[in-house]
Amino acid sequence: MSSTPPPPTPVRVIVVDDEEALRNALSQYLRYRRFEVAAAANGEGALTALRAGGASLMLLDVRMPGQSGVDVVPEALEIDPDLAIIMLTAVTDATTAAVCMQRGAYDYLTKPIELSDLGAAVDRALRRRDTQIQNRNISSWLKEEVTRQTAELRTKQRRVEQLTTATLEALINALEAKSDFLSGHSARVAAYCANIAHELGMRDDEVEAVRIAARLHDLGKIAVRESVLEKKGPLTPEEYEHVKRHVTIGAQILEPLSHLGPIVEFVRTHHEHWDGSGYPDGQSGEAIPLGGRIIGAAEIYDALTTTRPYQEKMDPDAAVDRMRMLSGSVLDPQVMEAFAATVARRQMLVFLHDEDQPEVR
Repeated sequence: MSSTPPPPTPVRVIVVDDEEALRNALSQYLRYRRFEVAAAANGEGALTALRAGGASLMLLDVRMPGQSGVDVVPEALEIDPDLAIIMLTAVTDATTAAVCMQRGAYDYLTKPIELSDLGAAVDRALRRRDTQIQNRNISSWLKEEVTRQTAELRTKQRRVEQLTTATLEALINALEAKSDFLSGHSARVAAYCANIAHELGMRDDEVEAVRIAARLHDLGKIAVRESVLEKKGPLTPEEYEHVKRHVTIGAQILEPLSHLGPIVEFVRTHHEHWDGSGYPDGQSGEAIPLGGRIIGAAEIYDALTTTRPYQEKMDPDAAVDRMRMLSGSVLDPQVMEAFAATVARRQMLVFLHDEDQPEVR
């Protein structure tokens, strides 16, 4: 069997008036209307009753000995901002009643009070109170819902962004897999760049942006002819101009992906030179984004330390020495020194690791 729902809790009303006869008459009428009634003869008693048991509605006389109804209104609303207040006024107190309404009272009734007018005013005040509470609850729910849906949308957006980046990295891997010389190039450059950026004291999010840009920096080479990419001899001027287009093509591919932010410029500028002799825009010095300067240094190091069709690979120390000759012309001197420090540290770690190995006889 289904249980019978509990009866609704009666609405509590506080009647405040220094005239005992009126106070009792109003209380009797409201109890007849099934309200729970508390009565007070002055402002202090009204506030005490409100603190003790709360209320939905207060009938409050404007003129009372001691604390007036005008002063009670803001104090009562401070205790319960949802309290509905109806002022009880004499004919000559209309201006004072208006002041009370400016302070937060809902309505006023002029003495002598007609019970029909009282009933209608009470019903209006309670409906208005319920509407305000409902609207506030709906507003609060809407804010929570917007916050929740915004968080879900951001999560989905991050997933899409991660998937997009992963797809582009897969495309890079497929491109490099066609060449014995380029295989793993972007992954190595990305690792070098992350180390340089960290050495330069960049924030974690900035380090990650440089790392992603390094992974994608050669994306534009999908538009470079394979015969040019795999050419074992020197490039002709026409072929060199053809290869140079890969930085702008890569940036154009990435540009619609607004979440990449500065990554697009890092890709575009990784062949700019400190002295302005690079491409595609001939930028120089600190006008070149730092991410582009870092990728440029890391790419030169990878080219020197891996076997290419046009050269044999160098050991790390020799590669760093060669790169120092480019510091201040091709390379940002500060980036160069940071990179040299990371290479030296890596070499030291390799040395220490070898020293820790047991001797084999």
